[in-house]
Amino acid sequence: MLYHVIVFAPLLGAIIAGLLGTRFGRQFLPEKPSMVVTTGLLFLSAILSWVALYKVGIGHEEADIKVLRWMDVGDMKADWAFKIDTLTAVMLVVVNSVSALVHLYSWGYMSDDEFKPRFFSYLSLFTFAMLMLVTSNNFIQLFFGWEGVGLASYLLIGYYFKKDTANAASIKAFVTNRVGDVGLALGVMTVFLVFGSVNFDVVFNAIAENSDRRLPFLGMEFNAIELIAALLFIGAMGKSAQFVLHVWLPDAMEGPTPVSALIHAATMVTAGVFLVCRASSIYEAAPITSGFITAMGAFTALFAATVALVQNDIKRVIAYSTCSQLGYMFFAAGVGAYSAAMFHLFTHAFFKALLFLCAGSVIHALHHEQDMRKMGGIRKKVPITYAAMIVGTLAITGIGIPAIEAKIGFAGFFSKDAIIEAAYSAGIAGSGSGSFAFWVGITAALMTSFYSWRLIFMTFHGDYRGDKHTFDHAHESPKVMLVPLALLSLGAILAGAVFYKYFMGNAGDFWHGALPSKYGAGHAAIAPDYLMAAAEGSADGYDTVKHTGPFAFLFNTFHGYPRWVLFLPLIVSLSGLFIAFMMYMRGEGAAKHIRTVEETGGGPLYNFLLNKWYIDELYDVTIVKGARKLGDIFWKIGDVKIIDGLGPNGVAAFAAGSAKRLSKIQSGFLYHYAFVMLIGVAAIIALVFRTVGG
Repeated sequence: MLYHVIVFAPLLGAIIAGLLGTRFGRQFLPEKPSMVVTTGLLFLSAILSWVALYKVGIGHEEADIKVLRWMDVGDMKADWAFKIDTLTAVMLVVVNSVSALVHLYSWGYMSDDEFKPRFFSYLSLFTFAMLMLVTSNNFIQLFFGWEGVGLASYLLIGYYFKKDTANAASIKAFVTNRVGDVGLALGVMTVFLVFGSVNFDVVFNAIAENSDRRLPFLGMEFNAIELIAALLFIGAMGKSAQFVLHVWLPDAMEGPTPVSALIHAATMVTAGVFLVCRASSIYEAAPITSGFITAMGAFTALFAATVALVQNDIKRVIAYSTCSQLGYMFFAAGVGAYSAAMFHLFTHAFFKALLFLCAGSVIHALHHEQDMRKMGGIRKKVPITYAAMIVGTLAITGIGIPAIEAKIGFAGFFSKDAIIEAAYSAGIAGSGSGSFAFWVGITAALMTSFYSWRLIFMTFHGDYRGDKHTFDHAHESPKVMLVPLALLSLGAILAGAVFYKYFMGNAGDFWHGALPSKYGAGHAAIAPDYLMAAAEGSADGYDTVKHTGPFAFLFNTFHGYPRWVLFLPLIVSLSGLFIAFMMYMRGEGAAKHIRTVEETGGGPLYNFLLNKWYIDELYDVTIVKGARKLGDIFWKIGDVKIIDGLGPNGVAAFAAGSAKRLSKIQSGFLYHYAFVMLIGVAAIIALVFRTVGG
């Protein structure tokens, strides 16, 4: 019953607010009760989700709970059922906790909106769809939740339906995700073809016996497991905005800021990472696809970070940051560190939701201004928001003290460093994609620090650069918006330190089989045997290779890693802070830099990054215009000239015209009809005589 309440409480709230809040212009349930019901039910789900995490993660009370019989056609059997393990419990906590706080925050942020019941109904529907996805025990139910999230995101991104840009963004998100979903659908079909089942347990237990099976596809033969892994990852690329299919994510900022926090922190974008981790047994048997995931994740982390360096919309900076952090999660999964990927997903939910909601608080204070070039010097106007934004920035940049037994740092320090260490381990083992991911991860960490502190300096420091009237009336957000900021700040500070021993350590075998066991124990999760074996002659494999000289401290190992590997992320994070400070705080600071860019046009590299590598323009020139031309051919030639030309405008038009002309013979006079009959008889007689005579 516990899990039924967790999953269906948001659906109940969505139904109540959606059907009774507004209907055909009449309001059956006032705004406040709609908000109370949806928010209350989400907080109930969130609290019970933490209970579930304790019961499953600590108590190992895994379960498969059948809700109802769903599909049973021939060999295709798929129940509506919940698979409850630690992986599910972690996602329940992430989704429901962030969603509950977003619901509460929306009380203040959406206070002037005229359709609040509809908005809260959409939020709850979004949450329910994600819960269906993460609790699924088979690929069909996962696909149902997957598409439900896509539908809800379309509704929320296009919530301001009177804005053309919002409508375009919602359609872009929907269409782009459909491209990825084709891959997912084909992957699910291939799973059923190979295994004869879509149930997770059946499929994962039968991987070994099908590891050598080959399938024809696109005129070639592929290893069946590799093919399944690749097709499933195409779906993950769409939902989790990896390079090529990332273009919808920044435009999703057209939705209200609470929507951005929900999509980017806890729900839609994490679905792809969850899918790869849930199907880790498949990816363990698909090394080629796993290598591709590593490279793609690393490249996405770098690409998105470069674009975020120069963005001026406060929400778009954080949006590209999300895209970059998702790249980290994927390349962690690609090198096999699934626990590190899930750990970063967990910590990221807190600090990314915090950053988005802080951005919303700034926008709320400045009367919906989002351009950082028109901000500055508002830290005294919004001191609580400023403090929370600093906490989120320290978390996302991974500030902490490495190479000590009792790790100290913000949430991102624990999870991001674990991913970078995992990539280093893979590189040492001979993985080219692992080495690539390690150095890209370091480079992206430098950029993350720069653009995060750039946002802080441009928004809160220096002189205000916008409208004076707006600045004079700027104010701190109401308490209903500040409470979620405070709670998320606690998560951004403590989530890494508190949960590190569970996600990455030996604390009662937290994952208990939900992820491959070799990645669930201490530093063995990310420092595998081949790295520890390098420390010769030690019982535990640690700290026995000693170097001497002035840099000995950096090259001697700590828990299997050279200290320079552990300190490098911190060094580049502090370097990014220093560079941002020098550019945006010294002298005239941001004002001077903005003025220089406006006068010079920014230069080729700046404009290349500002225009997001011109990926959208490339798509427009190739796919969009190509599709439009193809559509014009089918429309103007196929439809108008051929179908309409031969149909309504051709044969049908001739028949109609002929009938119209013949109808004029119908005069109604008897002598006309007698005359026609006489002509007909004469023609018949002439024909007969001609025939007989011939």
